[in-house]
Amino acid sequence: MKRGTTIVVALVILAFIVLPSWLFTVDETEQVIITQFGRYVRTVKEPGLHAKVPFVQTVHRFEKRILVSDAPSAEYLTLDKKRLVVDYISRWKIDDPLAFFKSVRTVTSAGSRINDIVFSEMRNELASHDFHMIISEKRENIMDTVASSAREKTMDFGIKLIDVRIKRADLPKEVQQSVFARMMAERERIAKRYRSEGAEESAKIRAETDKQKEIMLAEAYAKSQKLRGEGDAKATSIYASAYERDVNFYDFIRTLEAYDKVLTEDTLLVISAESIFFKYLQNPFSEDLGVEANRGKLLGR
Repeated sequence: MKRGTTIVVALVILAFIVLPSWLFTVDETEQVIITQFGRYVRTVKEPGLHAKVPFVQTVHRFEKRILVSDAPSAEYLTLDKKRLVVDYISRWKIDDPLAFFKSVRTVTSAGSRINDIVFSEMRNELASHDFHMIISEKRENIMDTVASSAREKTMDFGIKLIDVRIKRADLPKEVQQSVFARMMAERERIAKRYRSEGAEESAKIRAETDKQKEIMLAEAYAKSQKLRGEGDAKATSIYASAYERDVNFYDFIRTLEAYDKVLTEDTLLVISAESIFFKYLQNPFSEDLGVEANRGKLLGR
C-alpha cells in the first residue's frame, strides 16, 4: 500500500515537473515560434493549448497587436532651406515572427530600427517639399509616401509598418521669435491697409452724405421760399382786395390796431393832440370813415 502511494505521489510530482515543459498556451494577443537547440522548428499563431518536446524545445513569444514607436524630436531641412523640428510616431506589428526573431529579436530593438529607417525616409521626403506644404493639408500625403517607402525596408525584419504620423511640427526655438515677429509685422501691415481703406471709404460715404444733405437742404429752402412767396402774394392779393372794397374802413381798422399796440399803460407819448395819429380819437364818427353803416359795430351795438 505504501509502495503504491509512493508511486502515485512520484507520478504527480513528475507530472507537475514535466507538464509545464511539455504543454504551453498561446494567448490571442501573441504569436509563438518554437526552437530546438537554437534552430527554428515551427510557428504557432493560433491561440489555445499546444505541446512541445520538454526540456529540448524553447517557446519564444511575440506580440500580435499593433505596437507604437514614439521617436524623439529631430530637425530636418526643407526644400526652401528652412529648418523644421518634427516629432512623429510609427505604428507597426510583427508580421513574420521568424524573421523578426532572426533580425531584431526584441520590441525595443525593433523600435530603434524602425525609427532609424523612418528618420532616413522622412529626411529625404521633407527635403523635396517646401515648408508651407509640410505644415498644410498636404502633410498627410507626405506621410503616406514616407510610410510606403519605409514599409518596404522594414519587411526584411518581419515588421509590417502600418503608418507614420507627425505629432508636432515646429520651427527651432532660436528662430521662432523672429518668425513670430515677422508674422506680427505682416499682420499689422495688413491691418493698417484695411484701416486705411476703411477710412477712405468712410470719407467717401461721409462726403456723399454731406453732398446729399446740402442738396436736400437747398431744395427744401428753395421750396419753402417759393411757398412763402406764393403765400405772401396770396395774402397781399387778399389784403389788396379787402382794401379796395372799403378804403376808409381798412384805414380805420389799421389805426385801431396801432392804438392797441402803442397806447399802453407804460407808453408816454409827447405829440400834438392835433396829430393825424389821433384823428379817430378826436372824432370817432367822422364822415371820413365812409362806414356810417358800421357805427353800431364801433359802439358795440
